[in-house]
Amino acid sequence: MKTVLTIAGSDCSGGAGVQADLKTMAAHGVFGMSVIVSVVAENTARVIDIQDISPKMIEEQIDAVFEDIVPDAVKIGMLSSPECMKAVAGKLAQYKPAHIVIDPVMFAKNGDPLMDPASVGTLIETVLPFAEVLTPNVPEAQYLADMEIRTPEDMEEAARRIYAKGCRNVLVKGGKNIAGAVDVLFDGETCHRIEIEQIDTTSTHGTGCTLSSAIASNLALGHSVPEAVKLSKEYVTDAIRHAPGLGHGCGPLNHFCRIFSEE
Repeated sequence: MKTVLTIAGSDCSGGAGVQADLKTMAAHGVFGMSVIVSVVAENTARVIDIQDISPKMIEEQIDAVFEDIVPDAVKIGMLSSPECMKAVAGKLAQYKPAHIVIDPVMFAKNGDPLMDPASVGTLIETVLPFAEVLTPNVPEAQYLADMEIRTPEDMEEAARRIYAKGCRNVLVKGGKNIAGAVDVLFDGETCHRIEIEQIDTTSTHGTGCTLSSAIASNLALGHSVPEAVKLSKEYVTDAIRHAPGLGHGCGPLNHFCRIFSEE
């Protein structure tokens, strides 16, 4: 069995963060493990509070995983402070995982900030260069590329600018911001546009966490980056299509829609 580690924040409502990551990994048939870097009091409607785990405890969690069950891929999500980022970056440099997917989580789905803007410089300098695949959404890509994004052509330009910061592949996710749910994957040479059915729904809580975890899982299973992205986007679309309709805000996905048939 292939193994995948998520390094991310905890979402007590179960739709995003580590909880969504582990569900996604299980749905892909890989063994999921987790390092919790922040505890987030949030639900589908709002983020109430965030409490970071100490850098020492983050490092010790990573050590505990790598000394026993070495992951075939690592997904990195919310890193809310420079100290947390430096702790994770140091361990990535030490253990050199084969595949690293980074979701630069800056905002919750409802727009609430999950990262202090002053921390973005540390993220770019210490963490982003480890990314085999970086998966910013449009608001995050605008912030990282320092430009406005309105069209797929803008997404391509943003991907090129972000790639220049040291990533090997950049996936700019259009989501509801771009007609046709267009994503742009830039590999350093070519921009690939990935289009799929756009579903009119508010059940989108944790889509970024789910997509990046699916990509990490598919990379662990031996797929190439373009194929892993394509398969993962199809999986997320299915999970949105079969969303359970829970919560009063942006509802969660159905991560096991392909496993458990609807009654």
